[in-house]
Amino acid sequence: MAISDSEAKKIETKPIRVLLLDDRPDLLILRAAILRQNGYETISSSSIEDAESKIDNIDIAILDYHLGEGKFGTSVAETLREKRPQVPIIILSATLERKFGGVEDMHLLKGHSSVDDLLAALRSFEAKRRGKPVVVDARDFFYSRISMAMGDDVVLEIMDDEGNWQYVNDTFAKLYDKKRFWFVGKNLFDEFPELRGEWEEIIQTVANTRETYVDRSFRGLPNLPKKNPRWVWNVLAFPLRLHDHRSGVVLSARVIEKKS
Repeated sequence: MAISDSEAKKIETKPIRVLLLDDRPDLLILRAAILRQNGYETISSSSIEDAESKIDNIDIAILDYHLGEGKFGTSVAETLREKRPQVPIIILSATLERKFGGVEDMHLLKGHSSVDDLLAALRSFEAKRRGKPVVVDARDFFYSRISMAMGDDVVLEIMDDEGNWQYVNDTFAKLYDKKRFWFVGKNLFDEFPELRGEWEEIIQTVANTRETYVDRSFRGLPNLPKKNPRWVWNVLAFPLRLHDHRSGVVLSARVIEKKS
């Protein structure tokens, strides 16, 4: 049944109720304070039983993965998904021990995903309350950590062993005046046929042998624009286990001044 304009306005003015589950009281207090400062209503729980008793009155759930004593926040996620499948679920964990693609909508890494990442996720999920579909790709948060570590001046592409893009950074996308998400799912060698042959073999070799490739010829990649005759692309390709545990490759390039 469609929501009337007056009902939609009431929904949009009510604060989003966020369930926070963590067995550490200090983290609960800190996280709740940050969310309240940004306009959210928080409902805190330190146990699976308490969290499950509150799932009927929440809009979004942020669940710590490891609760100690062999207990996991995914237990609440499974209950919530069964009883209220429309509620978005974010799992927080210290490691990548769980694969993406479980009942949770998003998986963020403690210590790597920033407060801004969490707030951005919450804001995108608010559309759920307005009956609008939301698609959030957890891979983007995972791969963006690699991009941040390497710096904004690096052109970065992440792909599988067949050259299918999983992620590109803003620097790469701007070279072609496209949005980053335009590339995801497309194939490097279909878009840039001039890279077939040698570079196709390099990508497959790095992905499957887990060895790193450094191009020491300073010739760069044929598809990367040249800034001027004195600047060339220094290229590095190294292996990466992808979000779905397949073999992948990080292909990076940085502009360096050519030595005379």
